[in-house]
Amino acid sequence: MQNTRMTLSSNQKRFFAELIGTFVIVVCATGSVVINTQHGGKIGLWLEAFAPFAAVSLMVYAFRKVSMAHFNPSTTIMFLITRHMPKNQLLIYLSAEIVGAFLASLFVKSVIGVDANIGANTTNHFYSTPIIFGVEVFVTAMLMAVILAVVHTKGLFGGSGLAIGGMVGLDIFFLSFISGASMNPARSLAPAVLSWSLDDLWLYWTAPFVGAGIVAVLYKKFTKT
Repeated sequence: MQNTRMTLSSNQKRFFAELIGTFVIVVCATGSVVINTQHGGKIGLWLEAFAPFAAVSLMVYAFRKVSMAHFNPSTTIMFLITRHMPKNQLLIYLSAEIVGAFLASLFVKSVIGVDANIGANTTNHFYSTPIIFGVEVFVTAMLMAVILAVVHTKGLFGGSGLAIGGMVGLDIFFLSFISGASMNPARSLAPAVLSWSLDDLWLYWTAPFVGAGIVAVLYKKFTKT
């Protein structure tokens, strides 16, 4: 009998890379929130910042050569604007990221717990809506700027994963107390829908795209030859 080996197309590889990467990142980002809540916050914010830092860093190194390691609809839209990604791949990336996020939240719900609305992002309503919105735009823009710096320098001298993951961790550690510091609409969507905690979801499906769009437009302007 002739042995047959199933081979994946480039787009299929991109899809599964994005799905797996998003899954790991959302499990770590939301699962750390659930675990910290289960312990009455005694572990501290450092866990909620370190877990996604580690996950993003590892997934970037694992899949950057396969899919450019988006794992985030904001990154995908930014790359579309800057033409680092063709239009015909948009659905592949967005579907993989959203499916990966929902699988991650189902995993967290089943294995870790449902505390803190399965780790859904929350805003601090002590601050006004414009400030919360502005902070979420800012943290996303900072992350997108680092991502484009990595792409523009072809790896930021080998520190691509640490640079991107580090910015995620820093944004969460210093500014999540205001806006939740999602930076990732898929990360916010899945736990919010599964826990039916939808009040702040509009913010995480607007501000990150605004931040990504601003950085993308600036990048195109200043790199235009």
